[in-house]
Amino acid sequence: METKKTIYDLHEEHKTWLNKILFYKDELKIMDKRILEVAEKNTSKEVRALADHFSNQLIIQKEQIDILTHDIKSHELFLEAAVVDNPHAIDHEKFSDHKKHRQSITTFEKLFKELREELIDFLSKWM
Repeated sequence: METKKTIYDLHEEHKTWLNKILFYKDELKIMDKRILEVAEKNTSKEVRALADHFSNQLIIQKEQIDILTHDIKSHELFLEAAVVDNPHAIDHEKFSDHKKHRQSITTFEKLFKELREELIDFLSKWM
C-alpha cells in the first residue's frame, strides 16, 4: 500500500533536504580548497593524477546537488499548485510519499560520505 503524507510533512522534509544540500555545497568548497593546496605543494605525477581524480569527483557531486535541488524544488512547486487549486481542503488532503526523492538523497549522502573518507585519506597522506 502506498504511503500518504500531509503537505506539511512533505514540505518539512523538503526544507530539511535543502538545508542538508547547503551544508554539502559548503563542504565541497572546503574539499576543493584542500585538493588545490595539495596539488600546489606536490608536483609528482601521482599526486597530480589523484588531485585531478578528486576534483572530477567534486564536479560530479556538484552536478548531483544541482539535480537534487531541482527535483526537490519542482516537487515543492507541485505542492504549491495543489494549495492554489484547493486551498480549503489542503489541510485534509494526503499526497503520495516522495520515496524517489528520499532514495536519491540517501544515495547521495552515502556516496558523499565515501568520497569524503577517500579524500581525507588522500589529504592525510599528502598534506
